[in-house]
Amino acid sequence: MHTIKNYRWLIFGLLSTSYILVYFHRLCTSVLAVDLMRDLSAGPSLIGILGSAYFYPYALMQLPAGLLSDSWGARKTITLFFTVAFLGSVIFGLAPNVTWAIIGRTIVGIGVSMLFVPTLKILSQWFTVREYAYMTGILLSIGGLGSLIAATPLVWLSNSIGWRNSFIAVGIVTLLLAILVWLFVRNRPEDKGWVLDREDIKEGNKINQSNNLSLTVAVKTVLKSPPFWYLALWFFCAFAIAFSFGGLWGGPYLIHVYGMSRDEAGHILSMMALGLVFGAPFITWLSDSVFGQRKPVLITTSIGMVFCTALLAFSDAIPVWGLYLLYFMITVCANGVGAVAFTMCKELFPIEIAGTVTGLANLFPFIGAGIFQPFVGYLLERHDKVGKVLSISAYQSAFFPFFICALIALVAAFCSKETMER
Repeated sequence: MHTIKNYRWLIFGLLSTSYILVYFHRLCTSVLAVDLMRDLSAGPSLIGILGSAYFYPYALMQLPAGLLSDSWGARKTITLFFTVAFLGSVIFGLAPNVTWAIIGRTIVGIGVSMLFVPTLKILSQWFTVREYAYMTGILLSIGGLGSLIAATPLVWLSNSIGWRNSFIAVGIVTLLLAILVWLFVRNRPEDKGWVLDREDIKEGNKINQSNNLSLTVAVKTVLKSPPFWYLALWFFCAFAIAFSFGGLWGGPYLIHVYGMSRDEAGHILSMMALGLVFGAPFITWLSDSVFGQRKPVLITTSIGMVFCTALLAFSDAIPVWGLYLLYFMITVCANGVGAVAFTMCKELFPIEIAGTVTGLANLFPFIGAGIFQPFVGYLLERHDKVGKVLSISAYQSAFFPFFICALIALVAAFCSKETMER
């Protein structure tokens, strides 16, 4: 048992390090958006499409990610598709125009889409039921380091070697991680001749409890569940805010409205990374150890989302210290609680279809981001620029849909089903 515990931390370390790159690619366009508009001769609408080019393929690949994790194996899936992400990152770095940049970012989205769901599948096999939610929170927290790298450190790297060479270098790191995953990661302890008591027998409160579900039956089981659809709606709305604002438009907002430099905007964007690094494990701890429930945590953070988006949509001026706090709290409330929401999805169903249900749930955050990144760009482009920048009224109008999303997420949280057994 001691050997198993040591080896599973090696596996977790490799997978969580890989997840840092997933978050980096997800949010890297925010701090570079103004540079991309200049170098690729693209306006807000095209940059919105460029940003969303990551999210649409990522969303479309979530169901295959779950199915491949449950059938073909998580290790093979991650290795193959991280190699694809390496190619996409290099293409993005070499892109001569916005069309090739979109192609490269699309390939990156396809490649990194196969990391999160297979990783959760592996965690469900190497860690006990009681450990799963906490480990998911730690995974999201470490992913937040990718958000951090995509802010100020990316600005520094871009200033040193250019944004193009930066993405080529990141692609090479992605390929190295793919090789390490193949060499060391295993889908379950049994693949190394070990046995881990995962306490599956103690799991209850399951919809259609079964030990042998086909892929078709597994998908139907999930899609026929009303509690799943409430969580899916929450995922769509919450992550439309987190990924659209934090992943693209939060940077230009600071530069245009508050006249900040790229470095200054990067410092504030770093707060979103810290919100994930510290918020995800803290919220998971609240759920597991303080409340002893999942639903109250989801409701509380959804209320926080409403307040944060109201500031973006209606406030004419936010002090600098308030911007630091706002960016931190948006991530805590819309993204940091994601570990709890994914755990709720898993706890609704048998562990045998953990990959499938997680893949289906993970569709909705990226559909939301894929729709809202270009939609916000479209709303911004409808307003005239003041000189070379967009006005605060333009951003307030474009961010108002975030406020509506937050209200819908709050309703979905109230309607969700408590899944944690006492």
